Amino acid sequence: MDHSQSADGSDRPLLAAIAVVLVVYVVSALAGAPQHGAKLVRDAHSAEGDVAPAHDEHVAGHAKVDKHPDLWTVIPFVLLLAAIAVLPLIPATEHWWESNRNRFIVAATLGILTLLYYLILHSHPIDGHWPVHHVIGPSETGLNFGMTWTVLANAILNEYIPFIMLLFSLYTISGGIRIQGDLRAHPLTNSTFIAAGGMLASFIGTTGAAMLLIRPLLETNSERRHVKHTVIFFIFVVCNCGGCLLPIGDPPLFLGYLRGVPFLWTFALWKEWLFVNVCLIGIYYAWDHFWCYPHEEAIDIARDETRVRGLRFSGVWPNALLLVGVVFSVALLDPSKPLPGTDWHPWLYLREIVQLGLIALSLMLGSKEVRQANNFNYHAIIEVAALFFGIFVCMQPPLQILGIQGPELGLSSPMHFFWLTGSLSSVLDNAPTYVVFFETARTLGGENLVPPHSGVAESLLVAVSLGAVFMGAMTYIGNGPNFMVKAIAEKSGIRMPSFFGYMLYSCAILLPLLVLTSWIFL
Repeated sequence: MDHSQSADGSDRPLLAAIAVVLVVYVVSALAGAPQHGAKLVRDAHSAEGDVAPAHDEHVAGHAKVDKHPDLWTVIPFVLLLAAIAVLPLIPATEHWWESNRNRFIVAATLGILTLLYYLILHSHPIDGHWPVHHVIGPSETGLNFGMTWTVLANAILNEYIPFIMLLFSLYTISGGIRIQGDLRAHPLTNSTFIAAGGMLASFIGTTGAAMLLIRPLLETNSERRHVKHTVIFFIFVVCNCGGCLLPIGDPPLFLGYLRGVPFLWTFALWKEWLFVNVCLIGIYYAWDHFWCYPHEEAIDIARDETRVRGLRFSGVWPNALLLVGVVFSVALLDPSKPLPGTDWHPWLYLREIVQLGLIALSLMLGSKEVRQANNFNYHAIIEVAALFFGIFVCMQPPLQILGIQGPELGLSSPMHFFWLTGSLSSVLDNAPTYVVFFETARTLGGENLVPPHSGVAESLLVAVSLGAVFMGAMTYIGNGPNFMVKAIAEKSGIRMPSFFGYMLYSCAILLPLLVLTSWIFL
C-alpha cells in the first residue's frame, strides 16, 4: 500500500480497477442514473438562490436549519489535524505515522466517531448538498440513518471524490513526464527553473509542477554545496504561491470551484500572483547571486561548469496532451453548467470518469522506463487520499456550526479573512482551512457575490483564496507538495531545515512580503 509503483506490471491492478469503474458507469448510464443526477443539478441551479425543496419524509415543507451540532463535535476534526501536524515530529510515532495504512486508520476512526454522533445524538435538521441542496431531519423512530447518509454524501460524494480524482489524475499523468539534465547552476538558471515552476503550477497543479521540476533542478545543482535555499524558494513558489490562477492549481481553490466559484474567476488574482512570485524570485536571485554562489568552492564551480548535459524531455507524449485533457475536463464537465454553446449539461461524475480514462491512457501509452527513472510510486497520493477521507467527514460539524454562527465571529474585513485563513493554513492543511472560512464568509452576504445569489462577497473570497494559497508555504505541513519536495531533496543528500528551521526562513522572507501584499491589494 505504501510503495505501489508503476514498474514491473504493478499498474495492472489499477488499470483493472479503472476498467471496472468505467463499466459500472456505462451500465448506470444505460439505466439513466447519471443523467437523472445531472437533471436534478440543472433544475436546482436554474432556481434563484440554488435551493431545491426538501424531499425527506421526516421534514415537512421547507424545514429551516437553525440549530447547529454541539460544539464538542469539532473534536475529531481538531484531533485529526493535530495528528497530521504533530505525529511526524514525535520520535516515538514518526515511523509509525509513515505508514499510509496507519494514517487511514486514524482518519477513518475519527470519521466514524463523527458519523456516530449524527446516527445517535443529533436531533435537528441539517442541510444536504448531494446531488442538490435539501434539508433532512432526524428520524422519529430511532437511529438517524437518513441523516448519517446525508452527512457522508456531503463529505464523500459531493466533495471528496471530485477532489481526490483531480489530484490523482494530475499526480499520475505528470509522473510519466521526465526532465533530466545538468545545466550550469548559475543564479539565473535556478531562478528560471523556479519561475517556470511558478507558471506551470496554476495549469498542472502545484503537485504536478513540483514533481516535474524538482529532480532536474537538483541534478543541475548537484555540484554545488549551497542548495538548501534553492529548495526552500522552490517550495515557496512552485509548491504554493504559483498555483492561484486556476482551480486545478491548488487544492483549496478546487474546493471553491466545487462550491460554485467560476472556473476562470481565479484569473482575477493575477496581480497578486505576479507581485508575490516576482518578488520571491527576485529575492532568491539576489541571495544566490550576491551571497551563496560567491561562497561556493572553486573546485565545485569548476565541476559545475564542465559537467554539463542539456535538458532532455521524456514522456511528453502522450502525457502533456492528457494534462490538457484534465484541464478541459474540469473547465467544461461541470454538471451545474451547460457545455459551452449547447443546452446539454454533463452527466453527474462524467468529469471524474473522463479523468480516470486519462489516467488509464497515461499508464497504457506512456513509458514505464520514464516512470522508473522518476522513481514514481503512489505513496504520496495514497497519503493524501487516506487523510482527506477522514478530513472531509470530520469537518462536516465545523462547517455546519459556522453556517449558523459565522456572522457572530466578528470577522468582517478582507484583512481579517486573509490573516486568519492564512494563519491556520500555515499550521494546518490549507484545503480544509479554506473551506471553513469560505463557508464563514458565505454567511456574511455582501455585494458582488461569487457565485451570484448564494456565494461569497468577492473581496472576502479574494482574501480567503490568497490566504490559503500563499500561506500554505509557511510550514512543511501547509500544503501537500511541501513535504514531498523536502523528502526528495533529502534523498538527494541535501540537509533540509527542520520543521521550525524552515519556519525561520518563511517568517523572515515570506511573512514580510505577505504583509506588504495584504497592505497593497486588500
